[in-house]
Amino acid sequence: MRLQLGYVPLCDAAPLIVAHEFGFARAEGLDLDLSAEPSWATLRDRLALGHLDGAHMLAPLALASRFALSGPPSDLIVPLQLSRDGNAITLSHGLWAEMEPAGTTLDAIARAFARVAQVRREAGRPLTLGTVHPFSCHTYQLRLFAEAGGLDPSAFRTVVVPPQHSVEALARNLVDGFCAGAPWNAVAAAAGHGHVAVLGSLLAPDALEKVLAVSERLDGALPPLIRAVARAGRWCADPDNRTELVHRLIRRNYLDLDATLVGAAFAQDASAETTAGVHLRFGAAIQEPDLRCGRWILRQMRLSQQIAAPDVQDAGVATVFRPDLYRHATTDL
Repeated sequence: MRLQLGYVPLCDAAPLIVAHEFGFARAEGLDLDLSAEPSWATLRDRLALGHLDGAHMLAPLALASRFALSGPPSDLIVPLQLSRDGNAITLSHGLWAEMEPAGTTLDAIARAFARVAQVRREAGRPLTLGTVHPFSCHTYQLRLFAEAGGLDPSAFRTVVVPPQHSVEALARNLVDGFCAGAPWNAVAAAAGHGHVAVLGSLLAPDALEKVLAVSERLDGALPPLIRAVARAGRWCADPDNRTELVHRLIRRNYLDLDATLVGAAFAQDASAETTAGVHLRFGAAIQEPDLRCGRWILRQMRLSQQIAAPDVQDAGVATVFRPDLYRHATTDL
C-alpha cells in the first residue's frame, strides 16, 4: 500500500524519513512518498483536505485542526508521538547587545529582554519575534519567556515564519528573533546572524513537540504505519545510529545542511546544547499518546487567549490522542 506523508524540514521529522530510508515501512508492506511542505499551514491544509494521508505535525496544530480552530475541518487523530523538546529562542546580535543580560540564567536573560522590549514599546518600535505557527509550542514558549521576565507578551509582536525561513528573516532584519526547532537555531548562530538566548526545554520542560497526525480514514493502513514509524523512532533514539541518521538527514532532498549543524541537535553534552538549542528526544518512552500532554496544550491555548474556557473541554483530547491505537499496533514490538 502506498501512503503520502508530509513533513516540514526539521530534525524531528527523522522518524518518518528513517521509516522510508531504512525499510521499516517496506517491512510492514507500505511504500511511503514523503513530501516536504513549505509551511505548517500548507501541511495542515493538505492533510485536512485528503491530499496527504498523514504527517509529521506540531502537536498543538493537530488539536487545533481537529477542533476546527485552524484551517479546514479535519478528521485528524494522533496515534503516535514523535518527539519532545527541540526548540530554542534565537535573538539578533543587535538585540542581544542591547539587552546586556546580567548573567546566563533564564531569569537574567528574560529580565534583560523584558527591559528592552518595554523600552522599544514605549518608543513606538515594538520588537518583532517569529514563531512557526500560532498553534505551536514555539508560540507558547515565547509567551513563557516574556512572563519569566515579568513582561506582558503584548509588549512585542509575533509573526509567523516557517522554520526553514527563520534564519533568512533574521538576517534581513525582518524579525528581532525567532523561536524554532532544530537545526535552525544552530544554523543562525553558525552563520553569524543571531545568538541562541534560551532553550525551549527551560521554558516548558519535556514539552511534546511533534506527532504523527493521520486521517481516521486510513483504517487498515494505520497499524502498519504506526509500527513502521515507531520502529524508526526507536532506531533514531539509539546513539549508535546517530552518525548514519545525520548523514541521511543532511541529504539534499531532506535538510540539505552541514552535518555538524544537524548533528548538534542530537548531541547530549551541555556545550553542544548552548549552540544547537536542544537534545531531541525520540523513542519508545515518548511514543504512546499522552492525554496529559494534550491537556497541557489546551491550557496553553487558553492562557494564550486562542480559545475561551468553554470552547474545548479537556475530555475532547481523547478524541484526538489515541493511546489505544498505539497499544494495539505495537503489542509485538
